[in-house]
Amino acid sequence: MNRLVIAIVVWNNADDAIECAASLLAQTLKNVTVVFVDNDSEENCVKMLQDYIDTTNASDIHLHQTGQNSGTAGGFTAAARWAKQHDFTYVGALNADAVADKNWCESLVHELETHSDTAIVTGTMLSHDGKTIDSTGDFYTTWGLPGPRNRDDIAKLAPNTAEYVFGATGGGFIARTSLYDDIGYYDKVMFMYYEDVDFAFRAQLAGYKVRYSPDAIAYHKRGASADTVPGLAVYNTFKNLPILFTKNVPLGLWPTIYPRFVLIYSLILASAVKNGNGWPAIKGFLMSWRYLVYMFRQRRHVQKLKSVSVRYINSIIIHDIMPDQTGLRKFRKIFTGRA
Repeated sequence: MNRLVIAIVVWNNADDAIECAASLLAQTLKNVTVVFVDNDSEENCVKMLQDYIDTTNASDIHLHQTGQNSGTAGGFTAAARWAKQHDFTYVGALNADAVADKNWCESLVHELETHSDTAIVTGTMLSHDGKTIDSTGDFYTTWGLPGPRNRDDIAKLAPNTAEYVFGATGGGFIARTSLYDDIGYYDKVMFMYYEDVDFAFRAQLAGYKVRYSPDAIAYHKRGASADTVPGLAVYNTFKNLPILFTKNVPLGLWPTIYPRFVLIYSLILASAVKNGNGWPAIKGFLMSWRYLVYMFRQRRHVQKLKSVSVRYINSIIIHDIMPDQTGLRKFRKIFTGRA
């Protein structure tokens, strides 16, 4: 059985992907396989990837073409299927616009091998210059909003001990391939944004845990891919937040989370319109209604797999507003006096 494959999902960003691959081929962990998962890039991009593979002349780097652009969610699914087809124990992903320290793979695999209850691991994702934090894993809040831990904190504030977290950033993680047999693959309807939170939420509901390793460090050019398509992030945010909530939040937490989610979703939608992002935000909102039946069908399947208590899920989510929601904090203070 092969041990570990790391996927790099590529869409017309061969230069970044090649730099990413080089960092993975230089890992301290031996026998790491790298696969470019190409999401229907232009011919020149594919040629650059193949030329790099040919030049490298290594048996542990491959190109897998999906034949369509199904987003990050589709790319992750293609990678997981490829890993299972080729009999890998672990499958991970690293953003094409990121590079990993040499012990990134070793640190993440160590957490999996020493914690049998854990199915997904993530590390410290720093900004490209290493000064600030992009993510140390994901969280979910009682307001129905997810987010990256420690986003924009200075690098030295990253947690320095390994610990359990709610979710792993899709920007850099490793998972057991056996997990996909139990909870399924990534939600292609979500395309990109929060598909990683959705996957982690489903894993948690099914009784699997997620861990963070401070020694697994990577550096990320945040937004380098999404910024090439104006409005893409806004559209997918407003489409995917209701899908994420409806599929995963246990019924026992709806009385607490649902009213808050409706309020904050409405406020950030109004803010998007005010700040000139009205069309992609409204389009995403309307598209979420189109998937209403789909959401509840998926919910039935997800909740059938639930093996943990509502109390446990309540214990691993954040009982507060996201740190960057300053407007909502001011709104709450008017009524409660609490910032």
